[in-house]
Amino acid sequence: MSWRFAVSTLGMPGVPIAEAVRVAARHGCDGLEIRTHPDEEVHLGLTDRQADGVRSRIADGGLEIACLAGYAKVCAPGPDGPVVAELRALVDLAHRLGAPSVRVFPGGGAGSSGGGGAASSGGAGAVDAGADAGAGAGGDGRAGSRIGAVLDDLRASGVRLLVETHDSHPTGESALRLVAPFAAPELVAVLWDAQHPWRHGEPPERTRAVLGDYLGYFQVKDAASREDRTPVLPGKGAVPLDECGDLLRPWSGWLSLEWEKAWYPAIPSIDAPLRAAADWFRRW
Repeated sequence: MSWRFAVSTLGMPGVPIAEAVRVAARHGCDGLEIRTHPDEEVHLGLTDRQADGVRSRIADGGLEIACLAGYAKVCAPGPDGPVVAELRALVDLAHRLGAPSVRVFPGGGAGSSGGGGAASSGGAGAVDAGADAGAGAGGDGRAGSRIGAVLDDLRASGVRLLVETHDSHPTGESALRLVAPFAAPELVAVLWDAQHPWRHGEPPERTRAVLGDYLGYFQVKDAASREDRTPVLPGKGAVPLDECGDLLRPWSGWLSLEWEKAWYPAIPSIDAPLRAAADWFRRW
């Protein structure tokens, strides 16, 4: 087993990369999962000089980039062109920053949420009633066309595309439908968010089994219950993280704490949950 531990900058909204590096290093992280968003220092459209500066600040802090967390939605209704352009921009930015992967969302249908958490899903206590809306042939077909359009970009750059278990495709089984047709897990795989498959009735054992070689990344998070998505310190909520840890033992890859401070501003700052996640990581 060879795990590497990271923290997502979603838990540090508005914090400069240099400070995020210091926080991560202080807690023994190996890397940063970087939220790639117009509100943050790292965003699409970063110049080469800016990208070089970000890359240097992370390397100087003794860390690596685990993943760029983008917001492209591969199943979203509408024309393919804008989605493909966003995917290409994410892959290009990852290549310039030296990031091994980019995270994207399914985003199919009316039941999908825009960015995760209360800010885009109608509130912390709401289960996504339309979670699999748009997850049928139409959404899957759109994803196939759009991901297929950037396969050469992925090959040329050495970047991997990760589709998160999220919104319209929240389970391992549904997310797998979007990536398995390419038969290239080294290029296109799944990011397993610990919370979403479990919330939608897929036990961790099933998620791990169906993903197989298509498991590309794991996000640590915990919540009060299936119905109440409010983040709590890892190990203090209802998400079966210990079961996930046991199932992940033979696997090698990045594990990252996703603390949704950007969506839930009232929750504690990053230090306490990052300490708890680091303890969980060391235990496993």
